[in-house]
Amino acid sequence: MPRREESLFFTSLRLCGKKITMKTLQILGTGCPKCKKLAEQTEAAAKALGIEYELEKVTDINRIMSFGVAMTPALAVDGEVKVAGKIPSIDDLKTMIA
Repeated sequence: MPRREESLFFTSLRLCGKKITMKTLQILGTGCPKCKKLAEQTEAAAKALGIEYELEKVTDINRIMSFGVAMTPALAVDGEVKVAGKIPSIDDLKTMIA
């Protein structure tokens, strides 16, 4: 039998009979100012959409290269690269994340 905390967590993933899916948003970059800006913009877009998300900052160059990214910063949503080498507007980010 699951612990109470686990049960509450999994119960909270359903709302009004709909499954809530958490998005994994990955910022691929070295931590430069542009990478930080993309992280801020991505978080703002996710919050504006009202979605559940986890933001991960990937700074290891080998991991970044494993995504096939040649230019940073880059954004991957659920492991799929959506943009690289630029910082899109919040509206464009909302479209990429949704």
